[in-house]
Amino acid sequence: QVQLVESGGGLVQAGGSLRLSCAATGPTFSSGAMGWFRQAPGKEREFVAAINRNGVLKSYTDVVKGRFTISRDNAKNTVYLQMNSLKSEDTAVYYCAARLSGLSTATMSEYDYWGQGTQVTVSS
Repeated sequence: QVQLVESGGGLVQAGGSLRLSCAATGPTFSSGAMGWFRQAPGKEREFVAAINRNGVLKSYTDVVKGRFTISRDNAKNTVYLQMNSLKSEDTAVYYCAARLSGLSTATMSEYDYWGQGTQVTVSS
């Protein structure tokens, strides 16, 4: 069983930065891929970024490419999302997700565990 706890959300002005963290408990963290998703008010949850088990392969949704960076520290059982040049449209609840497979994916249904989410609000 894997439990995920996100932190690092908050209120930031447009153009600012935040770093989200997702701490995982459980023996399978280092063998599984991780992802970040977000859900804005009134919208469906959407893919943001994913990273494979060893941190070599990363993928991003187009709207965050060049601004967001996903990374992981398997020794600390933690995955990060560095968010720079934030825009008002980045405002959402951000969720961390883990899958038992080491292959990263943008498909929400392929993740096995989810965190409770952390709110990110970008003011313009």
